[in-house]
Amino acid sequence: QVQLVESGGGSVQAGGSLRLSCVSSEYRYCMGWFRQTPGKEREEVATLDGYSTSSYADSVKGRFTISRDGFKKELYLQMNSLKPEDTAVYYCAASERGPCSEPYMNYWGKGTLVTVSS
Repeated sequence: QVQLVESGGGSVQAGGSLRLSCVSSEYRYCMGWFRQTPGKEREEVATLDGYSTSSYADSVKGRFTISRDGFKKELYLQMNSLKPEDTAVYYCAASERGPCSEPYMNYWGKGTLVTVSS
């Protein structure tokens, strides 16, 4: 069973930055970040496949950057110019194969809370 552990969440003022990390117990082809706020469906933030092809939600393009380490078992999300609407629980997810989108992610972390105040 693949285990994913997120870290790096916290509270920040609007315009600030945070860097999320996710450590996976095993390599998986697809990894990504998703987020959810109370009363809303979980949404895709950014994904990255084994060929380093990335995908971003329109709401975070130009502000967030997803990356993986050289051994591809650690995933990062650099979040800049944060907005109050970025407030959510952020989840790391992974899958053995693409497409790298939520329905195909079969391993999930427990999440880390990001709070952005205005």
